[in-house]
Amino acid sequence: MSDQTFTRTVEVKICGLTNQADARHALACGADYLGFVLYAGSPRGITPGAMRRILDGLGGTARAVAVFVNENAAVVRKVAEDCGLYAAQTHGDEDPAEFAALPVPVWRAVRMENGVWRPDPGAWPAERYLVDASVPGAYGGTGVAADWDAAARLARSAPLMLAGGLTPENVAEAVRLVRPLGVDVVSGVEASPGRKDPVKVRRFISEAKACGIPGATPPGPR
Repeated sequence: MSDQTFTRTVEVKICGLTNQADARHALACGADYLGFVLYAGSPRGITPGAMRRILDGLGGTARAVAVFVNENAAVVRKVAEDCGLYAAQTHGDEDPAEFAALPVPVWRAVRMENGVWRPDPGAWPAERYLVDASVPGAYGGTGVAADWDAAARLARSAPLMLAGGLTPENVAEAVRLVRPLGVDVVSGVEASPGRKDPVKVRRFISEAKACGIPGATPPGPR
């Protein structure tokens, strides 16, 4: 007996949000997750307090994912609890053992470098893996495309969010090739760093969600 088939809708995370107006618009357009960069080295970096004020103004309707870079696990745990995060996304050189007992799911950013995934997805107790481009010294938001072919191979065996250089113009093609659980966009829908273009946000979400993906039951959390 063959596996049951279905068509699922791709999930969308609008990341690098810095203000309530952009967050509210992303939700109104159908975003599944709102992403906030809690890293001072990013032009989109905000504080946990600023993130909480944005979320409070949304009335608890958002699934918030905070991005951390080389942050102490205890700090991540406190932010997750204080701000009601849906998930914590790690992008640096963190020790996976320290993040095994967080009160929220972990999403782990991975990059293809010289034919090898860095870090090794199998070493992380992650609910999802976020495939981003490999850019020396950068932690996302570069506008550089990830390796879609490598991402497609990983998506066959692991729950995956595709990021890196996605735009309203190319997201449909990326979804068809990679077949991820979801897509993540930062610079591709911006008017300027940290400020979203409302037309691009609406179009990106519409293009992504128009791509129903047929197939067998997708891989679950690892």
